[in-house]
Amino acid sequence: MRINHNISALNTYSRLSAANTMQSKSLEKLSSGMRINRAGDDAAGLAISEKMRAQIRGLEQASRNAQDGISMIQTAEGALNETQAILQRMRELAVQATNDTNVDADRQALQDEIDQLVDEIDRIANTTEFNTKNLLNGSLGVSVEDSSIVTKASMSADTQNGTYTVDLSGATLGTTANIGGAIATDASGLAQGTGTLTVNGVDFSIDTTTRLEDLASDITNKVNGVTATYDSVADTFNIETDEVGADQTLDVTASAANLINGEDWSGGSAISATGTNISGVNVDGMGADTNVAYDGNKVIVTGGNSKGLEFEALQVGSSVDITVGDSAALQIGANEGQSMSISINAMDASNLGVSSIDVTSATSAESSITTINDAITTVSSERAKLGAYQNRLEHTINNLNTASENLTASESRIRDVDMAKEMMEFTKNNILQQAAQAMLAQAQQQPQGVLQLLR
Repeated sequence: MRINHNISALNTYSRLSAANTMQSKSLEKLSSGMRINRAGDDAAGLAISEKMRAQIRGLEQASRNAQDGISMIQTAEGALNETQAILQRMRELAVQATNDTNVDADRQALQDEIDQLVDEIDRIANTTEFNTKNLLNGSLGVSVEDSSIVTKASMSADTQNGTYTVDLSGATLGTTANIGGAIATDASGLAQGTGTLTVNGVDFSIDTTTRLEDLASDITNKVNGVTATYDSVADTFNIETDEVGADQTLDVTASAANLINGEDWSGGSAISATGTNISGVNVDGMGADTNVAYDGNKVIVTGGNSKGLEFEALQVGSSVDITVGDSAALQIGANEGQSMSISINAMDASNLGVSSIDVTSATSAESSITTINDAITTVSSERAKLGAYQNRLEHTINNLNTASENLTASESRIRDVDMAKEMMEFTKNNILQQAAQAMLAQAQQQPQGVLQLLR
């Protein structure tokens, strides 16, 4: 028997200390609800769950970013809704001014209203903001110096910011496919032969009672993408494609010579014509026809800083500047590179082509109708693009919320405590602690037996 070292008491004390430690950890887990409260609880689990927490918080912020993006888009789209309403009113006024029941004073009154509406379009474009960021002045997209020279400008993700000079001084506009020309003078306006005229595979029966005006209308209505015209004053009959470009073709065959007043389309084989694309365009000083592709009068830049820039030329013989502004980048993911760009082109009167609308004469008012129609189409296209952005962001938000929910569940399985299971551990540790305390008291009594030997 030894009295200097009570091995049984030391062993029991060690067990009691372990029980106290486990009891303390159980209390900490039960009170915090967390299985991992410090790295020592589960080093690997802590590292994994912290990465998940960073991802979860990033996804939640990305969802809020997308919601802010929708708010910005709705602000721009709401302004464009009013711009479109103004254009509809301008078109109504142009139609009214075309009517010759109006005198000059009436048309001037109509012009005065149109001038005010044009100013309002400019005001909307220059003052529509979201969080002090201007949305419709071209700073988030593309603006054109003179929309009477170049129109329908757009950019891609490859297009760098800057102002690019489009030199059209040596360019030639694309052409339609055209067949026809002068015909023999005939005051009756009737065809002079009998046979069949075939236009792009569509047959038209002709005899000496066929009115050329009716024939032209018939061709226009039945042949897709083709317009025929008969001019009784200039004595011409022409058939041409509606669009310009090298992909536009026209094939005409007549079963008999001089079927239409001296116009010889006979011979059993078709007379063909092909349109041409624009050529000679110099973008950003890269050289004529350099780093560009053509589709009719549409120009697509394929290289240089302006790569991805697209526009349609309306006139040649001069130069025009196209400015590409910063697109709005929306961070819609939790990590680097997970963003999308939003571009909104300039929607002022100049870029819409309505800054110089003139309805002071019937002729100018009539041509203004087409100009305003084009502006309405441009605004509609921009609104459709914004709508597509919004729909995409709504799906993005749904996806981000789903990913955040699933990651949160995963992180919870790693980090959160199972309360029922931990309560079992707490009960076990509590019993072990009480048992160890009782046994320590018994172990401390063992050395008392030495006193019996000393009596």
